[in-house]
Amino acid sequence: MIVGKVTGSIVSTRKQDNLIGSKFMVVAPIDKSKGKFVAVDMIGAGIGETVLVAMGSAARVGCNMDNSPIDAAIVGIVDEGQDGVVE
Repeated sequence: MIVGKVTGSIVSTRKQDNLIGSKFMVVAPIDKSKGKFVAVDMIGAGIGETVLVAMGSAARVGCNMDNSPIDAAIVGIVDEGQDGVVE
C-alpha cells in the first residue's frame, strides 16, 4: 500500500465498459519512490487529500472489479499519521 496526496483528476469520456462511472485521480506518493500515477477512486477522495492506495491485484479486489484493467485504487483517506503528522 502507498500513502500519497491527490494532486488532480483525470476525465475520460471513453473507457473500458467496466470502468464507466469510475472517477480517476492523480496521486503523488509521499515518499517520492515513484512518479505520479492515476488511481481509480471509489470512496470520494478530493484534491489535496492524503490517501491510501492499493496497487496491483489488491486494487481490483478492493474495488470489487476483478475483471477490470485497474492497477491502482484509492482505498482510504488518511485522517492523521504517526504522532498526528502526515508529510
